[in-house]
Amino acid sequence: MILSYIRTIALYLVLIFSVRLMGKRQVGEMEPAEFVVTMLIANLAAIPMQDGAIPLYSGLIPILTVLGAELTLSGIVFTSVRFRRFLCGKPVILIDNGVLDVKSLRRTRVTLDELSRQLREKDILSFTAVQYAILETDGQVSVFPYPKDQPASAKDAGIRVKPQALPITIIEDGFLSKENLHRAKKDEAWLKAQLEAHHAQVKDTLLLTLETGEKVLWLGKEGKA
Repeated sequence: MILSYIRTIALYLVLIFSVRLMGKRQVGEMEPAEFVVTMLIANLAAIPMQDGAIPLYSGLIPILTVLGAELTLSGIVFTSVRFRRFLCGKPVILIDNGVLDVKSLRRTRVTLDELSRQLREKDILSFTAVQYAILETDGQVSVFPYPKDQPASAKDAGIRVKPQALPITIIEDGFLSKENLHRAKKDEAWLKAQLEAHHAQVKDTLLLTLETGEKVLWLGKEGKA
């Protein structure tokens, strides 16, 4: 029984390592080849997990082989446009300058109902408001409304907006990131002052971020106001 636990944990860690090497895409954003590799690796790992009589390396070797092939193909995809199109396909225009391309819809097997749903998800109710719609290689549809149907931006409205930047997380769930503290151009004395202002310590802090304009956000853990 203990051996089964060890085998399962080992395969689990290998799967996590493999997926991390493949990138950080969500399942819905994967290219067809990436999805196939993910499913194949999962099935290869399931066999030695379920059958203790199968040696562990019988599952690890195929997984690492498939992973190596995927990384090799990924490298070729970056350098060869033809191979990239063969393996991943290429975007297809479904609506071209306001005209619905029926041939492209049939070729890609995208129904009008599916295209309408994709438009509704982007808050567009009518085909007439769309200038271009492109089916991407991951199956998502990029939609570009006519300029007159696009929401006005601050620039269009003549509104001056303040510059913005990503907030820097200095403490998260009681963990201090010294790297982010340095990135925020702050020191230990500044951090100590912020914590003292809330009568807290690092371990009591759920979240401490530095936002645009030197604005500090502090949230305490449960039971710490």
